[in-house]
Amino acid sequence: MSAPILITGASQRLGLAMAESLLDNHQNVVVTYRTNKPSVAKLKEKGATVICADFSTEAAIDRAIDEIKAISNTYRAIIHNASDWAQEKDSNDKHGLMTRMMTIHAIAPYRINLALEDALLRCPEGADIIHMTDYVQDTGSEKHTAYAASKAALHNLTLSFAKKLAPKVKVNSIAPALLMFNEHDSEEYKQKAIKKSLLQTVPGAQEAVKAMHYLFDSDYITGQTLHLNGGRHLK
Repeated sequence: MSAPILITGASQRLGLAMAESLLDNHQNVVVTYRTNKPSVAKLKEKGATVICADFSTEAAIDRAIDEIKAISNTYRAIIHNASDWAQEKDSNDKHGLMTRMMTIHAIAPYRINLALEDALLRCPEGADIIHMTDYVQDTGSEKHTAYAASKAALHNLTLSFAKKLAPKVKVNSIAPALLMFNEHDSEEYKQKAIKKSLLQTVPGAQEAVKAMHYLFDSDYITGQTLHLNGGRHLK
């Protein structure tokens, strides 16, 4: 059996789409999820190994690393997709908010990458790390300030790990802007959001899936960010 690909936060949206694509291509996949949903059972039915993991505390990260390492001593790739889109207006504890954002988006990937370094280096065909960052890593955000800062930190980890793990492991970021709406989004919000990009479309999760496969297939991309923003940066 092929060395597995680990995807964190794969119970919904982009992570779920990437996991399903890999499973459909007969890839061995390990996924983590924070909340049990019907999608988790479906992933398991398709052959995924599933781990319940909350990356917001040091103890939880320790447990997840132990479980991930126990599954295989070789990994083909890690996709860090676990995320929490918290914003300042919903929190009275700003220190706690920043700590949580940095723990989930920077500390957990940092520790998992270090813990699985040997497992990645053992993969005979070479390996990949993909950090799922965000358009706001370069622009900041007045509403999601701690979130944006933590995604910028994750982007910087891409640069550091690309240097550290070359030439055997490629390390890149995928930085989406709006790829898909939420169920509760109003029509007014949708129309306003669509107009923020030059291409004026919301392409769906498959845009991230295509970016993932592109980075996996490449032999000459590392330390880079693949921007999925429809030209939003030019508006």
